[in-house]
Amino acid sequence: MWEYGHPLGPVIYDFRMGREREGPKLFLAGYEGRLQSDGYAAYNQLSGTKLIYFGCWAHARRKFFEASKADPTDAKSVRVVKNIGELYAVESEARDGGLDDKMRATLRGERSRPLLEELKAMIIEVKGKVLPQSGLGKACTYAINQWERLVRYVEPEHGMVEIDNNWAENGMRGVALGRKNWIHIGSEESGTKIAAILSVLETCKRLQINAREYLADVLPQLVFASTRPKVVCRPADLTPRAWALARAVKAEPKDEEKSTPG
Repeated sequence: MWEYGHPLGPVIYDFRMGREREGPKLFLAGYEGRLQSDGYAAYNQLSGTKLIYFGCWAHARRKFFEASKADPTDAKSVRVVKNIGELYAVESEARDGGLDDKMRATLRGERSRPLLEELKAMIIEVKGKVLPQSGLGKACTYAINQWERLVRYVEPEHGMVEIDNNWAENGMRGVALGRKNWIHIGSEESGTKIAAILSVLETCKRLQINAREYLADVLPQLVFASTRPKVVCRPADLTPRAWALARAVKAEPKDEEKSTPG
């Protein structure tokens, strides 16, 4: 399952029989825009696309954290983890303060950019003092190789981009936890059906929509339209986002129902 989504918007799972580059290459063909991911090589050099790549600080941090767990006495890895935590503190401040994209970009420029410069110098220094194949050495190599993508989120025009792709990671958690239960999908065709179901459910979750209410309303409409050729049914009008917007409009009071303060 390959997951594609917007942090505050729809999610699409794409089923493939393998983890090769062909999956994202086909799905993202013709896509122009931002793409945030970990450092998995399958995302690199996707032909036919005009992508702006962004890295994931959660993945970079995890490698340093694992190195610190392997050797808690090594102050170098602990220090890097602490400094990455300061980047996340800036993000928490922006989120708790309800900052919009422009304001968050400004805050990052003032606070995160200096932290990143200090962090890079620190990682380069640490890299020169450890074995390349050690856990800490590999963590440093990953961060340096991904650096251009890792720091791009602080650029002024990218205030809407998150510091990591944990939205996607969390969306894949259910698949990972349940994988042993549905390891046998029967056929390749059933994999695409499972992906469609997961896409709807995760989108509802992401948009804070009650999936049971949504399906109870939408599925009968689809069945009704499929059995009556003259009935026009536009699936685009029944997506979770469209459904939620339509319900919000219906819930708004009419002008004559609005009370005027006395």
